[in-house]
This record gives sequence, C-alpha cells and structure tokens, in this order.
Amino acid sequence: MPDILLQGLTKTYGKGAAPAVDGVSLTVPHGEFLCLLGPSGCGKTTILRMIAGIEHATGGTILMDGEAVDSVDQARFVPPERRRVGLVFQNYALWPHMTVARNVDFGLRLQNVSPAEREARCRDVMTKLKIADYAERYPAQLSGGQQQRVALARMLAINPDVLLLDEPLSNLDAALRLEMRAELRRIHETFGTTIIFVSHDQWEAMTLASTIAVMDRGRLQQVGSPDEIYARPANRFVAEFIGNPRINMVNLADTPARAGESVAAHLAARLPQAAGASVCGIRPEEIRLVPEVSGDALCVTVAGIMPTGGSWVIELAHGADRLFFSTQSRPKVKPGERIGCLLPDEALHLFDAEGRRLAIPGYGLCEAA
Repeated sequence: MPDILLQGLTKTYGKGAAPAVDGVSLTVPHGEFLCLLGPSGCGKTTILRMIAGIEHATGGTILMDGEAVDSVDQARFVPPERRRVGLVFQNYALWPHMTVARNVDFGLRLQNVSPAEREARCRDVMTKLKIADYAERYPAQLSGGQQQRVALARMLAINPDVLLLDEPLSNLDAALRLEMRAELRRIHETFGTTIIFVSHDQWEAMTLASTIAVMDRGRLQQVGSPDEIYARPANRFVAEFIGNPRINMVNLADTPARAGESVAAHLAARLPQAAGASVCGIRPEEIRLVPEVSGDALCVTVAGIMPTGGSWVIELAHGADRLFFSTQSRPKVKPGERIGCLLPDEALHLFDAEGRRLAIPGYGLCEAA
C-alpha cells in the first residue's frame, strides 16, 4: 500500500477567489486511519476529491508511493481509475435498479474480472460486512446502515489501496452511527486499508481516527493523535473546535478594565509570567470544585445545572463571568449555592493575540506542542 504525500496542495475556484485549499502539506503513511476534520467549507472534501482524482489541483503535488499522481509543476495527472483508490460518497450513490450483489460487483465488472473471481471476492466482502443475506435485495429495501455497508463493500471488493470516505455517517441516526463507527474500526483492522475520511463531527473523529488533521479556511491547523489534539491544541481555533462541552475561554487582554471581580483578574494575579497571553482556556472537566473558598480557589455561584444523560454541565458565575464545569458524577451542589472553584495551573492553555499557543515553562499542558 502506498504512502500518500501532499506537498503545498492548493485549489482555487475562479480567478481572484480565495483558495478552497491553501498550501496543505500532509503525509499519510500506509495503513493509517486519518480524519480530515473541520467546519463546513474548510476544504476537507476538496482535498479528498483531489486525492481521488475527481478534482485537479491548482498548485502543489500529490504523491502516492513516491509517484506524482497530480502535479502542476510536472504537468502530470493520473486519472482516477489508475490510482487504486475507492471513494464512498456521503449519499452512498447506489444503483437503485441493481441488487445488492450487482452493486457490489459493479467495479469488478468494469475491471473485467473473471466471473468466478468476481463472485468469490463479492461473497467474501459481503460476508465480512454481514450483508450476504441481502444479496438479492434492492437498495430501497435496505436500512440506512445496510446501504452504508453495501457502499463500503462495493469499494472494498475492488481491493483499493486507499479508501476515501466523505462524511460516511452523516445520514444515519444516532444508533446506526454508533454501530457503523464500530464497523469502520473493524474494517480497518480486518483489511488493513489506508482510510482517509472527512468529518465535521469532532466526536466521530476522536473515536475513529488514529490521526486527525484539523483544518480551517483551507489551511491545516494541526496534525496529531486524538489525545495530542485534545490535550495540546496548537492554537485557539483547535482548542475551541475540539471538545464537548466547549473549552472555557477567558479574555486576559481586558484585565485592567475589569480589575474587580473577574476571572481574568484572578488568573492575571496568579500568572505574572504569562504577561504576553491574550486568552486563557480551561476545559470544563479540568475545573475542580471545592466546598470552601481558600488559597487559589475562586468564589463562584452555581448558576445552573444541566443534565446531558450520563453527565452534568454546571454553570458557574463569578461576577459577570461564566465558567462551565462538566462531571460524570451526580452533582451535590444546588443552584444559588456559593462554592470554591480551582483552575489548576497544569490544565491552563494560553494563547497570544493571534491565537497561537504560548510556551510557559513549568506549566505542563501550557508548554508549546
């Protein structure tokens, strides 16, 4: 299986338009399970389509196993059918007039695979994906999860070196999404295929991918494991995009104007060495509540308690500021109660005015990635 290497990949639609993909460089080792994660319009699907060969790059190079398959400088473009890449669309794109078996062997027929081999490969992949019993049914007779498996089977039957998935779970309900997440993990373990999938759902990315590439406005923001992306976000955008509930952000820049009862003033007094920081973040689960206000504890009032099913989000008020704390233990506090709130140094994330992560020696997670 090939490594995939993107070098300064750029895509622009129309003269003078802002790039949909802006100089992205990324390496995807063979056997990797990579997620391109970001909000709608950030360029992740465009990258997927360029890897598949559906879109031409405006600039940069795509290499597979050391061979350029799309390069503006080399004036080279390898057509999709020669890239050994399978693309599963968001809407599955199944042929409604064909049975499941005919849908699955469609690509093999185009490749002129012999009937005996075609039947064997289709039977094998349908058995592994647990859709062999539906071989003679039509797509309209299947559930959304079953249709998803047929679309995956069609791609896996042609034995692609790379499997590209464009928001593959977005059309499924919550129960089927959970089931198909487990199915995709099993497919990766069983077939060892390199998988690149696109998602705007950070929960989906965190639970599926071994590596996440976070994008925003056509640019790559950070690449790393789910743990790295979550614990050491490279900038403010990544910190705010990853995590549910969303990370608490405290604006330190207006501390002089709010020297009274404010979280910013409390943090500024504790972090004199972080004078260059513009924003301080702390994730809701990293906050600690204590029954009494003492030492570095901040006096807060419980403004509200929101159950989310298996966990609780507690809104804490300090003057005009609000912090959100999350816990999986049933809260022992009540709305209106005044308690102490600790913001541990090692849990703080500091960013400058441009949103870049700051390195503060001795502050654990605050150190730069």
